[in-house]
Amino acid sequence: MVKEECKALLDALSKVTACYRHMVLTIGGTSDSQNLREELKKTRQKAQELAVANRNKLTAVLKDKSVSKEDKAEFERLWVIFSTCLEILEIDMRRALELGHEFPLNVPKKHLIQTGMSGGTSGVAARAMSIQNMKYEAEHNIDVVDLKDLENEINQVGEMMYEMEMKVSVPQWTVEAKQDPGAELKSTISMGASSIGMISVEENKSFCDISKILAGIIFSAVLIIAIVLAVCVVKLS
Repeated sequence: MVKEECKALLDALSKVTACYRHMVLTIGGTSDSQNLREELKKTRQKAQELAVANRNKLTAVLKDKSVSKEDKAEFERLWVIFSTCLEILEIDMRRALELGHEFPLNVPKKHLIQTGMSGGTSGVAARAMSIQNMKYEAEHNIDVVDLKDLENEINQVGEMMYEMEMKVSVPQWTVEAKQDPGAELKSTISMGASSIGMISVEENKSFCDISKILAGIIFSAVLIIAIVLAVCVVKLS
């Protein structure tokens, strides 16, 4: 039960972290807006809430001496994945801070980057927050006011990572992965390739069948002509 809860929390954190990265990459672009800045704030706060819940669950389990060796190995694997998600979140928060300073929304002379992307990010934010529609309540100067909060939250995430290392020592190189790197991607590609292969085999098979029929017809025609010619030669002689 605890293992499933940890996996569910980790899956949620991975999803929110991925959504946050997607939105951070649009800062300073033509899709940038006040709504985006508010979406970024809500998404990173959701990610931090999930991170705290993950940390509390995994820390308690890994400190429990009654956990079996097999279960402990699985929880250590989840811990490494969680630590990686947290590192990615911190990196993206720092990137958001830099881009936020570089591209304030209410400076008329500051041109946005023409990335070629268009459209809003409300769908991504709603997916991260697990809601249908986003509600926007921020002030018009959120792009400036939120930068200070973002700085403080980056420090909090850094402190969380440091405390985690102090409380639970799980060296990443001691944890064995359940599958090879990129196995999921390879399996998807191989599935696609196998389906394409099946289609091509079927097409080749049908093509071969038609070729065999044509070859049979041509061979039969040549054989009949040869027989007719042979009969004619016999009669003439």
